[in-house]
Amino acid sequence: MKKTAIIIIAILAIIVIIVAGIIFVKSKDGENKELKLQTAEEMQNMINTIYSSGKVELPELETAVIDVSDEMQLATFTGLKSNENVEELVVSVPFMSSQAYSLAVVKVNEKANVEQMKQEMFDNIDMRRWICVSAEKLYITNYENIIFLVMSSEEWAKPVYNEFKNFVGNDIGKELEKSEELDFDLPPEL
Repeated sequence: MKKTAIIIIAILAIIVIIVAGIIFVKSKDGENKELKLQTAEEMQNMINTIYSSGKVELPELETAVIDVSDEMQLATFTGLKSNENVEELVVSVPFMSSQAYSLAVVKVNEKANVEQMKQEMFDNIDMRRWICVSAEKLYITNYENIIFLVMSSEEWAKPVYNEFKNFVGNDIGKELEKSEELDFDLPPEL
């Protein structure tokens, strides 16, 4: 009788452990799916998390919410010509504008064609918008209805871009990448 009771208790303990393991795994899967980036505050928190990873030393940056009704600023930071499908825009730029670095997180509405908007950003963003410097690399992708754009030198842009992908669990859309060719014509005497 004691052996039977011990066997039943052992079987029940194994069943409890298996069920607990399944619940734990399901809850972890649910956590990835529960990643929310729908408010400007959540997008700012994501940017702060990316920066706090310590993977790259960046200049002193300012992160701000941009009024999407200001189409000129929207175009400057994203390359988008219209604010029609844009719900939120959070940007991060250096305090000193002589450093070529710009990050933009764009929340688009659910009706928007995200791939088409990413392509418009890719085609229209001005990588030479600063007075004395130009961004060397541009990376754009999305997580659901959030478009992520970063442009700067390779040493700043690539780690930040990779940290975004890590943050969303590499559950991203099509990736767009561009290198800016810097061609300067020097005067003949140089």
